[in-house]
Amino acid sequence: MMLWRDRDAPVSKEGIIFRVLGYDHPEYACICDVEYAPESLYCSTNPRARREGRFATYYKFNFDEGIKFVQKRFPQYVIHVEALDRKLVGLSLDQIIELRRPDERLKELLFQGPKDRLTEALFDLLDLLTSQSSLRPDDFGVFGSLLHGFHHPDYSDLDLIIYGRDRLKELLKLLKDLYDEGEVLTNEFEERPRDGARLWRFQGYSEEECWRHQRRKLIYGIYKHKGLRRKVKVEFEPVKRYEEVINEYLGISMIKELDWITAIVRVIDDSNAYFMPSVYEVEMLEADRRGVEVERIISFMEEFRGQLQRDEVGLVRGRLERVEKGSSPFFQITLSYGPRYFEQFLKLKEQ
Repeated sequence: MMLWRDRDAPVSKEGIIFRVLGYDHPEYACICDVEYAPESLYCSTNPRARREGRFATYYKFNFDEGIKFVQKRFPQYVIHVEALDRKLVGLSLDQIIELRRPDERLKELLFQGPKDRLTEALFDLLDLLTSQSSLRPDDFGVFGSLLHGFHHPDYSDLDLIIYGRDRLKELLKLLKDLYDEGEVLTNEFEERPRDGARLWRFQGYSEEECWRHQRRKLIYGIYKHKGLRRKVKVEFEPVKRYEEVINEYLGISMIKELDWITAIVRVIDDSNAYFMPSVYEVEMLEADRRGVEVERIISFMEEFRGQLQRDEVGLVRGRLERVEKGSSPFFQITLSYGPRYFEQFLKLKEQ
């Protein structure tokens, strides 16, 4: 069994909370994002970043804040990724003092029983989902505030993991039915965004386009629970089951970044589109760069998870890369953190 998978949460000796990013990792180390740091190490002016933990106050990082924090303050949590010839945030096995797993945390919460209105709502939601399908509590986990003990009954969301492709398909079908009924669960993106409601920074990808894409993904809901004095957001994060994981890290000898590219593609396989990183096997139809045939799009950005479905035609802008894998090199377009973050997009091509 692999040591870790996407959404597991390693904790360093300083109390910095990381998130395992995807499934491709070197032996005895995991590539991570940085999620939270204790108040003794980091403070944010963002009022939404503060988290009251069981033993300390934490602050959540946004965008590339965590990467910059680690690079400047804790360079020991940066590993060299040979295929990219680049340093990324990561921890070796001996640097992890605790590994928090979403499925194990949910089992712990279920064993303890409801402690407050939010955990009561969580259990009732799981009862609703499992009573109307073949899904079982073992198919789920929790992340975010529930995983780390940060949750507040009056403010926190319900962040759930759904494990496995087949279970995800069943959940999406069930969610669609529940949204159509509209009694207990509704689609978070049912209502259109208000103009000027927040700063929109993406270029080539409008807030209206984002709303339409998010709405059809179905994994973002609003839960109406009688025990809560508010409507609570619910997110279902797809994570692969252990037997579905293929670690590509050891099979790729080099990934060479070439240039930026804008292309029109047709999706031929979307079986990994909902997971992180999201992978779309594609046929390239047009591009602003000649002489390359892109075989896949890979996105490390949550905005573009589950963005396109099989046989759909999409428009993409990102970094063109040449991947050396065995005797069969190929080209891919990658969307990820870094410079020009908001210039990237992946969306349905308007007819």
